[in-house]
Amino acid sequence: QVQLVESGGGLVQAGGSLRLSCAASGRTFYGMGWFRQAPGKEREFVATIGLAGTNINYAGSVKGRFTISRDNAKNTVNLEMNNLKPEDTATYYCVADSNIYRILGSPTYWGQGTQVTVSS
Repeated sequence: QVQLVESGGGLVQAGGSLRLSCAASGRTFYGMGWFRQAPGKEREFVATIGLAGTNINYAGSVKGRFTISRDNAKNTVNLEMNNLKPEDTATYYCVADSNIYRILGSPTYWGQGTQVTVSS
């Protein structure tokens, strides 16, 4: 059974940093990444990464501030978030898929989410 378990969310002031982690169990995925959903808004793509640490993609709104990485030995994916802004406030979801293209729009597997709140 596939499980994605996120950790690392919390409350931070604008300009601060947070690191999210996601541990996958059940299998290894070619693509892993993160989506987010802010209150009253649709879920949106944040970042994805391929199995070899290549095929990295970022949403324009986070490029240059967020860094995605993965540890295949531990089957984890991480999201280092720097220079956080109030508009980054959202529930962040870990996602995974065997297809690196499908994960960009409609990932097959989702975690339960972890809350990130950025105060101004």
